[in-house]
Amino acid sequence: MTEIRKIRVLIADDHALVRSGLRSILETEDEIEVVGEAGDGHEALAVAQELLPDVILMDIKMGDWDGVTATRRVRNSVPSSRVIVLTNYDEDELVFSSIRAGASGYLLKEVTGTQLTNAIRTVADGFSLIYPSVAKRVLDEFGRLRGGDRPAGDDEGYSDLTAREREVLKLVASGRANKEIAATLFSKLELTDRTQAALYVHNRGLLEKDPIR
Repeated sequence: MTEIRKIRVLIADDHALVRSGLRSILETEDEIEVVGEAGDGHEALAVAQELLPDVILMDIKMGDWDGVTATRRVRNSVPSSRVIVLTNYDEDELVFSSIRAGASGYLLKEVTGTQLTNAIRTVADGFSLIYPSVAKRVLDEFGRLRGGDRPAGDDEGYSDLTAREREVLKLVASGRANKEIAATLFSKLELTDRTQAALYVHNRGLLEKDPIR
């Protein structure tokens, strides 16, 4: 019998009781293994560098490094580890900052155990997932920015791309599958995954400026 490869998870939260509860939930799943815990952002980075987990559950408000800072540091240092922000807070600033930092998921702690384990599987498979009420506000923000309310000079970096690189970037934002795009294109724009690429394109209205043909 072929052994099932388990999804290796790191839990980062400054409350020991929360970490214990999450561990209890996740350990009921045969294909998920909790490989470590962290009580703050510094420890989350150190443990991630040591254990190379597949998925990190990251709280937002933890000591002098918040979850956004920890997410950014982890994604830069351990790009193979994907981050799901798991928090009580759904303020727009935290949501957008987390996505820009490289989070692949944003969930509120009111999710059920089944929703959480499904989210871990989804993110481990390379997809992104945002809590429904939060996702609506992200889409609303896309619409607002497409309507012209964009910061001046916010196309920095885009002009440095070749015509082909611009085309590939827009294909990513349109949801097309293309696993070969990441290395050259994302490094030029300091992006880490498809979620950030989609935000980059939509926030700047690039599909409208230069539509896919």
